[in-house]
Amino acid sequence: MPHRYFTTQITNGRAVLEGEDAHHLAHVMRARLGEQVVLCDGHATEYTATITGFGADCVEFSVEEGYPTAAEPRLELTLFAACPKQDKLEQILQHGTELGVTHFVPFFSRYCIAAPKNEAQKNLRYNRIVREAAKQAGRGVLPDVALPLPDFGAVCRALPGYDAALFFYECGGMPLRAALAPFVRAAEAEQDAARADGCGAKDEVRSSHRPRIALITGAEGGFSPAEAQAAADAGARTVGLGPRILRCETAPLAALAAVLALSGDLE
Repeated sequence: MPHRYFTTQITNGRAVLEGEDAHHLAHVMRARLGEQVVLCDGHATEYTATITGFGADCVEFSVEEGYPTAAEPRLELTLFAACPKQDKLEQILQHGTELGVTHFVPFFSRYCIAAPKNEAQKNLRYNRIVREAAKQAGRGVLPDVALPLPDFGAVCRALPGYDAALFFYECGGMPLRAALAPFVRAAEAEQDAARADGCGAKDEVRSSHRPRIALITGAEGGFSPAEAQAAADAGARTVGLGPRILRCETAPLAALAAVLALSGDLE
């Protein structure tokens, strides 16, 4: 499988890769002229690229016509994850990227054990983690990690503009299947329309407007009743993940996998 890199410098059949990725390709992978890699522009378009030259700190390519990546979910997923202790957030970021999250928004809430410390420095590391995970997982979009929000009120104020916000509450709520039903029906209708137009399975394209879905999961101590009420007041749909209590690093991944399965993205 060709190696995969992200670059925005793609134009008129040419491309340039710079920085750490260029060094990795040239000096770690010991790439040679004529070898091929996959370049992604970070916006779900990828290119088959052939190495044409090496600069002091860059690699140059000729590229074929771009094509839509097949790895992006039907839904544009934003994960609001309460900040856990130790390195658990790194696990959430890595595996969440593999599953298809586009935006990560950490936050501090009432029952967080972790406290803010060196957040700007940690954010640089977090974005490196998702970049490497995106390349490994074959993503066509480069996810981003925001600086953490200071409290749950800031999370609620960030929810307008999403097509739906799902608040995963340890005390349960409406079935996730019911919360996602409108978006699943819309995706199925779009596929039926594509088939009616004569598109084969490999030719089907996804809508230019992917529904924007926010998923909100809690910290080690879960959410307070006041936070649950604030989420409902902000328009979030309170949902559960079954009768078992999940760890704070397990719940986001279980929520993501369930959403992807119900929307048809794991088929």
